[in-house]
Amino acid sequence: MSNIFDSHCHPQLAQYDADREEVIRRAQASNTSLICIGTDIDTSKQAIELAQKYEGVWATVGLHPNDNLKEEFDIEKYRELLKQPKVVAVGEIGLDYFRTEEKDQPAQKEKFIKQLELAKSEHFPVVLHSRDSNKGSTGRAYPDMIEILKQYPEIRGVVHSCTASIDEAKQFLDVGLYLGFNGIITFASQYHEVVKYAPLNKILLETDAPYLTPEPYRGQRNEPAHVIEVAKKVAELKGETLEKVIEQTTLNCKELFQI
Repeated sequence: MSNIFDSHCHPQLAQYDADREEVIRRAQASNTSLICIGTDIDTSKQAIELAQKYEGVWATVGLHPNDNLKEEFDIEKYRELLKQPKVVAVGEIGLDYFRTEEKDQPAQKEKFIKQLELAKSEHFPVVLHSRDSNKGSTGRAYPDMIEILKQYPEIRGVVHSCTASIDEAKQFLDVGLYLGFNGIITFASQYHEVVKYAPLNKILLETDAPYLTPEPYRGQRNEPAHVIEVAKKVAELKGETLEKVIEQTTLNCKELFQI
């Protein structure tokens, strides 16, 4: 099998403490390269350590919107981390209204904007997290994110775990972003039309491991080697060969992250 990229996973998390080496070796054995995503200062440092230890592993550094009420964003500390070898993006950053009360959303937006400014000044792409509230039209993170991103036309990046509508996906594509799809598309048919709509040259594959395990592994801990199941579903939905999907999404990942 050709090289395939898991563009978003978290092998530094505690869920892998017992067998982290084996998980990464399984990825390598299946010709799966991976981007280890930071979510705060500690997991960002751990991502860098893994990237520097293993072949086929790269890292990002960033403050996740669900963590940014617990950690003050120190821009200079993150700027220093961006200088480390094999760091390829700022992320994951963004807006999450599912776990953030409305009163705290302005502070979340402020830290998101600071990280966009960091990515802009240091010429790094971004890995974007966006999750809506469960309160219907009153808690829409995607439109808020799109409005902010319009102020940063030079920013390149990927909308991780994309569950946007086709209209929202179009707006993300219009500002030059990639769309990241993971195991959700293997068990939630409501996102199939967005996958069909997205041009193959603007799609990244991901697992978000240890979360969002794809079929046929539902109920188990996810891991990077399972990204092939996402590739199979994209191929099915788009009427493409698996090899074509792997080849193009790998090119996309390398292009975005300058690997």
